[in-house]
Amino acid sequence: MSDPMSSPTVPLAELVASRLRDVPDFPEPGVVFKDVTPLLADGQAFGAVVRDIADRRRGTVDLIAGIEARGFIFGAAVAHELGVGFIPVRKAGKLPGKTVGVSYDLEYGSARIEIHEDSFVGDERVLVIDDVLATGGTAAATCDLLEGSGAKVVGFEAVVELAFLHGRSRLDGRDAHTTLVVGGD
Repeated sequence: MSDPMSSPTVPLAELVASRLRDVPDFPEPGVVFKDVTPLLADGQAFGAVVRDIADRRRGTVDLIAGIEARGFIFGAAVAHELGVGFIPVRKAGKLPGKTVGVSYDLEYGSARIEIHEDSFVGDERVLVIDDVLATGGTAAATCDLLEGSGAKVVGFEAVVELAFLHGRSRLDGRDAHTTLVVGGD
């Protein structure tokens, strides 16, 4: 028996919503983590999300930058689909060689992200991808880091947006798209 949610007539946002798992009190008490691993485990649903992003961005990007860690998964798949390169945006101290980075605040602490110093020649059109847009701190810091390193950020994509955290406002009018918006005002 086939899963009715896998039907091509089901809207993508509804399909994504059906493949999310809420994990209460992670990474700290009071936070409900939106887990995308069930979506990743469903090849058809995962492929639909990747194709949707790729189709929207085809011909407009030279590189994909994926934010650690689940942004790597979606970003690398979209880069492959588009036939472009992939740049990992990592937590501090995880990349070998010379790096550049930026520190920023997030909803429950602070963090630092880095890329390789030689990631960009200059003016490459880069799409930033992550799994969830929450407060927008990591997304905004990533865009600032890439632009400070010579790239032109053309957009931001996330699979899920937690609208009640107002993260989109941190992207300063950037071209941002999310597949599923959860908890609007």
